Amino acid sequence: MTLETAAKPADWTGAAAILFDLDGVLTPTATVHERAWQELFDGYLASHPEVPGYRESDYFDHIDGKPRFDGVRDFLASRGITLPEGPLDDDPANETVHGLGNRKNAVFNDIVSAGVEPFEGSVRFLEAALARGLKVAVVSSSRNAPAVLEAAGLSRHFPVVVDGVVAAEQGLPGKPSPATYEYAAKLLDLSSPECVVVEDAVSGVQAGRAGSFHSVIGVDRGAGRQTLLDAGATLVVNDLQELIP
Repeated sequence: MTLETAAKPADWTGAAAILFDLDGVLTPTATVHERAWQELFDGYLASHPEVPGYRESDYFDHIDGKPRFDGVRDFLASRGITLPEGPLDDDPANETVHGLGNRKNAVFNDIVSAGVEPFEGSVRFLEAALARGLKVAVVSSSRNAPAVLEAAGLSRHFPVVVDGVVAAEQGLPGKPSPATYEYAAKLLDLSSPECVVVEDAVSGVQAGRAGSFHSVIGVDRGAGRQTLLDAGATLVVNDLQELIP
């Protein structure tokens, strides 16, 4: 698939499925994640004035697309901070990797509980893919993917969801490893070369590129077109509706 011809149906030759990231691709919940991460680290770093505060660029540099606890570790590492892991279900009040991750999750769920409106262009692209007979799946680092899909009214379309919970249960490394995408292809009874990956995060694009997938569509929701191309995207669009003939 090339940038110039990506919207033509013939360019889907050989593809049998679309594997969608969720946050930032199907739903605008990436912005909710950004807000939740900023609230988390603004609060945490308030008691650490000796290190630089949280910046908007930190989300894309250290967090975007990664499993939640990896995001905590990588951001803290960028500030030279190491915390104990704590138990997986650690109290959100505790200053551990899992405690901070669970605190962020509580903030995220409070915001999402008000409802989620999916991207209109992404819904149209999804409907077009289904109309062509393509299989679809969601592959998300988030442990909240089923709840977000339900809130967005999209859960009925996705019998296969590989999220952070599934990844942990199966012992799959998170993005930028291609393992979760490869597992989704397996659940669809397809090979990786038959599946198109759709991602907005650098780590997700890297995951798609690392596997032998049909192609990797980057959706620029803020990471930057060239950044996604450099990460391995086959093409980059601002909205998935651009790919509908």
